[in-house]
Amino acid sequence: MPDLNLPILDLSLLDQGPDAAAQFRDDLRAATHDVGFFYLTGTGVSPELFDRLHRAARDFFDLPEEDKLTIENVKSPHFRGYTRTGGELTQGKVDWREQIDIGPERAPVTDGPAFNRLTGPNLWPAAQPELREVAEEWLTQLTAVARRLLRSWAVALGADESHFDASFADPATLLKIVRYPGTDAPEPQQGVGAHKDGGVLTLLWVEPGKGGLQVERDGAWVDAPSVDGAFVVNIGEMLEYATGGYLKATNHRVVSPRAPEDRISVPFFFNPALDAQVPIIELPADLKAASRGVSDDDASPIHGLYGENALRYRLRAHPNVAEIHHPDLLSPQR
Repeated sequence: MPDLNLPILDLSLLDQGPDAAAQFRDDLRAATHDVGFFYLTGTGVSPELFDRLHRAARDFFDLPEEDKLTIENVKSPHFRGYTRTGGELTQGKVDWREQIDIGPERAPVTDGPAFNRLTGPNLWPAAQPELREVAEEWLTQLTAVARRLLRSWAVALGADESHFDASFADPATLLKIVRYPGTDAPEPQQGVGAHKDGGVLTLLWVEPGKGGLQVERDGAWVDAPSVDGAFVVNIGEMLEYATGGYLKATNHRVVSPRAPEDRISVPFFFNPALDAQVPIIELPADLKAASRGVSDDDASPIHGLYGENALRYRLRAHPNVAEIHHPDLLSPQR
């Protein structure tokens, strides 16, 4: 294994007795207080499922362009489906990647708050029916991993292990299956621009042997290459907010690979229900004293209902979808 710039945590310690479980929670708290990123092993996700996901991703991106465009996201008012290369923005700049976005499979909701427009069905490629099966199995397994992490954080921060349960009873998950094309440009290209995740928790699987993800640590960008059988995990701004800044949401970015190489990456975002808030944790005195406070960004407020944040992010990232399906929401968001 190469020298790594992020800690490695083993989730299976939770099943190895009280002392091992306590050690895992201590390490989890330390890692996310220090840098907000870590590698996670021992999740129980099988090598067979990793392989199936990898193959399904490759098969999807190898489809003819016309097959991928049958599920282009401009056809979905719920921001689901395929985004062609260059079709998403971070901080107003183009991300050089193509992807498919998959969320909870739901019937559309046509009334209530504006964020209900994010609720609806996915778009699945008729030319590759197996993609849906593997994506839904991946969502199920990673949701279970995410719930274990949230319960571990709650205990590690002095709360009851069920502290987050009610807000995540019907989580607003999002799965992105992403391909970063290679580039011949002399300078590093923006696969994804520097940002902090706006939600709660992200579990990222990266194609074996590939790099490109960089994390800001101590004022410098450090590489976070893939580790076989492991996820890169990071927290978002809403968990930082819920802990009064004790846990840290960290800037990160993706640099495009060098041609002729490309890179498959599959981030899974685990967030509360659209109509829920992340409950604040009242920290013990010693942890509260070590809090750095919540990062203040007036352009990206993180308080309030999760759906309000999620809708704002989607409108900014996919202005073409917004202009087609939600023109009435654009003026107050810009």
